[in-house]
Amino acid sequence: MSIIRILPEDVSNRIAAGEVVERPASVVKELVENALDAGTTRLTIQVDRGGRSLVRVIDNGCGMDAEDALMCLEAHATSKIRERTDIGDIRTLGFRGEALPSIASVTRFQLRTRPHDADEGTEVNATGGVIQNVGPTGCAPGTTVQVRDLFFNLPARKKFLRSIATEESHIQEIVQLLAFAHPEVSFDLSFDDRTVLSVQGGSDLRTRAAMLLGRETVAAMVPVDHTDDHIQVTGFAARPGLTRSTRRDQRTFVNGRPVTAGGIHFAIRDAYHSMVMKGRYPPVLLFITLPPDRVDINVHPAKREVRFREHRQVGEVVGAGIRQALRGMPQPGIVPSPEAAQPQMMPPAAPVILPSAAPDMAGAAQTGSTSAGPRRPPAPQAPAGGPPGRKAHARPPI
Repeated sequence: MSIIRILPEDVSNRIAAGEVVERPASVVKELVENALDAGTTRLTIQVDRGGRSLVRVIDNGCGMDAEDALMCLEAHATSKIRERTDIGDIRTLGFRGEALPSIASVTRFQLRTRPHDADEGTEVNATGGVIQNVGPTGCAPGTTVQVRDLFFNLPARKKFLRSIATEESHIQEIVQLLAFAHPEVSFDLSFDDRTVLSVQGGSDLRTRAAMLLGRETVAAMVPVDHTDDHIQVTGFAARPGLTRSTRRDQRTFVNGRPVTAGGIHFAIRDAYHSMVMKGRYPPVLLFITLPPDRVDINVHPAKREVRFREHRQVGEVVGAGIRQALRGMPQPGIVPSPEAAQPQMMPPAAPVILPSAAPDMAGAAQTGSTSAGPRRPPAPQAPAGGPPGRKAHARPPI
C-alpha cells in the first residue's frame, strides 16, 4: 500500500503561504510590488490593527479583465515569465505567481479590478482560498485588493504575530523602502485612518530621500555615482561623523529591489574602514544596477536576499563607489550643521508626515584654530563644508 500521496490544494496553499506570508508586512510587500509591476503612479495603503484586521492596497495601474481576475488566484499563474529562459532575465518585482493565492488562502480576500479601456470592473471574493463569488462591479480603473482577518484559519500562526506597534513598524519600513526605489510613484500609508506617510511622485532620488529621511540627514550624506564593468552604484552615503547603532539605516537595492546581501554590507564596512568606530554603522542609500543574468533573485521565498554571480567584484565596485564619494567631500570627516546646509537643500515636494529619527551628530562640524605664535597672526580659517551639489541623479532602471 502506497504511503506517499499528493497534498490537497488547500493544504499546499497554506504551506506556500507560510513561506510567502510571514506577517502583515509580507502581505503589504507582495500587494504593493504587484501594483508597481502593473504600472501604478499612485498607491494608497490602508491598515487596521497592524494588519491583523485589514490591509487594503489601491492602485491606478493597468487593471485586469474578468478572466485574468480569476486566473491570478491560481497557483503559479503569472504574466511576468513565459519560458525557463525568462528566469535569467527577471526585470519585475514579482514573477512566481505565488503571492495572491498564498494571501487568499489565509485571509478573507476581495479583489476589485478594471482595465482603463473597460466600462465595468470585476469583483472576486474568496475565503481561505475558496472562491465564494465572482461578478461585475463598478470601480475606478486599476486594482483594489482587500484582505481581512489574517491567519483566521491558522490560529497557531496568528499567535506568533507581535504587538500592533511592532507590526506597524515593519509595514512602515517595507513601504518606505519601496518608496525609495520608486520616486516617480506617490505613496500614502495610513494606520487606523491615521496618515503616517504621504509622499508625492515625480521627484528625483535626493528629493524623495529628503522627504523620508529628513533634510538634515540627507545634508550629512554625499552622492555616490560609480560604474565599473557594467555594474553601477548610485545613491548616497553618510559622512563618517553620521552613524547609527544598528545596520537598519543601511538600505541597499539591487535592480530596484530592496534586498540584503552580506557581501554588500561587508563592502560598506570596508569602505569606511577606520573612519567610524567599531559597532557604529553609517547610513547609506545605495542602488546597485547590473545585468539581470549576473544576479539570482530566486534564492529566498520572500525575495529578501540575492546571490551575485561575481559577488567579490560587486563588493569591490560598491566599496570603490563609497570611497570615491568620501574622497570628494568638501572637508573629509566633517558634517555640516543643519543650519548651514538647509538653505542649500532642495525643498521636498510634499510635507513630511513620516517621523524620522534625529541624526547622530557626533561628528558635527568644528572649525577654528586654537594655536597661534606670539607675534604671528592667526591662520585663516577654512570654510565650513557644505552639502553636496544639487546635481540630479536619475533613478536606476528596474
